[in-house]
Amino acid sequence: MLDYLNPIVLNPSAAAGALDAKRPTVNNGLDVLDPSRYYSREFMQKEWTHLWPRVWLLVGVTPDIPEAGDYLTFEHGHESFLVVRQEDNSIKAFYNVCPHRANRIALNDSGSVDKFTCAFHGWKFGKDGKLDCITDEESFHPQLVAHRPSMTELRCDQIGGLIFVNMDGKAPPLREWIGLPPGYIENYEIEKMHVVRHQTTEWMANWKTGLDGFVETYHLPHIHPQTQSVMEDQSQLDTYPNGFQRMIVPICTKSHRVGDQTTVDANLQFMMREAGMDPASYTGDASGVRAAVQKAKRERAARLGLTHYDKLTDGQLTDSWATGFFPNVQIGMHPEGVFVMRFVPHPTDPERFYYDNMIMFRYVDDPNYFVPAWMGLPTNTDITGMTRPKIERHAADDMSNADLGEVLNQDVELIASVQKGSKSRGFRGPLWSEQESRIRHYQREVDRYLNGEK
Repeated sequence: MLDYLNPIVLNPSAAAGALDAKRPTVNNGLDVLDPSRYYSREFMQKEWTHLWPRVWLLVGVTPDIPEAGDYLTFEHGHESFLVVRQEDNSIKAFYNVCPHRANRIALNDSGSVDKFTCAFHGWKFGKDGKLDCITDEESFHPQLVAHRPSMTELRCDQIGGLIFVNMDGKAPPLREWIGLPPGYIENYEIEKMHVVRHQTTEWMANWKTGLDGFVETYHLPHIHPQTQSVMEDQSQLDTYPNGFQRMIVPICTKSHRVGDQTTVDANLQFMMREAGMDPASYTGDASGVRAAVQKAKRERAARLGLTHYDKLTDGQLTDSWATGFFPNVQIGMHPEGVFVMRFVPHPTDPERFYYDNMIMFRYVDDPNYFVPAWMGLPTNTDITGMTRPKIERHAADDMSNADLGEVLNQDVELIASVQKGSKSRGFRGPLWSEQESRIRHYQREVDRYLNGEK
């Protein structure tokens, strides 16, 4: 039996400061929080006032805007952001609103322009947001437009292919604010991946209810029992400054809950084939599959010239480094691709949120380099990166048409049920185990913002 009160360490020999080393445990207390944080409009308003404007928000990825004039838009609650690649290759971000009459300037999810033109009255703005032309300017009193009203810029920065914005402009520099150590993000080379699928679905829950369900593996054997033959549900949990956290989920190994720990079953054989291995040539038992897959992936990467594998630990070649970017993002990080999940608050309803999921893949033109099955991509997905897929959007009453995959479909039903239960008179607040310490860590950071401690 595992001792849950002693932290799980996957690589005890990792040097202090190594990216896979176990982080010191942070004492976030044992407070049982008032469940109204999951449904109260007052709490939601506090978040809009004290949290969302002050943190760095993930708005997009650099592969989506490779050339000057390329842009993307991203909505967060009642705000819409416009991110544009500049002529000098830098990236600027603006509120996606015309200073004239508040019309959205960019009406598409993405595109490429020399100038932005407001569809309402034809005002034009450069890629740098500066006013280029006012239609019939002579009809305006000169004093009214003497300041040359431009698009309102907001703070923007990037790291490792991820683009962030900050609304109030007072946050520390991005690299200082991100609690993760140097190289943690950059070593995966996300900037060389491409978005191969993008879905936004509306879920009937608070954004925190949604996120809580994705930052622990405690629920896997009960909600996702199909994962037990290829994934250990006991993860290494680590917390970082500023609300950041991660769990290292061992993959290509059986859960400790599975009785047969030796047979290399069909699911493990499938994982071996994904790594370019021939399962028939493997002579070990199930306990050695993870290490064998790591070795095979490293050898394949060397043959294909994928030098970023040299920067990754053996564990990173198989395991999911599910990393929480405070406050509302989790990225499942793998050398072949990443699974970006944003839990975006609804603009007015505290019991709804948008699950925004970008699947990114680093395409290699080689028949032995496979799309990992964990991505759950439909069979007709273009994985070459030649075309950027449109965003698939589904409202809460349209989820029957959303192809989220088996695991996520199970999560949708579960999280809606948890949200309903959070309002029960019989529920007095969440009792988080040590397996759920990531939840307590980020929720404690939320409270620091709302209570004026940050």
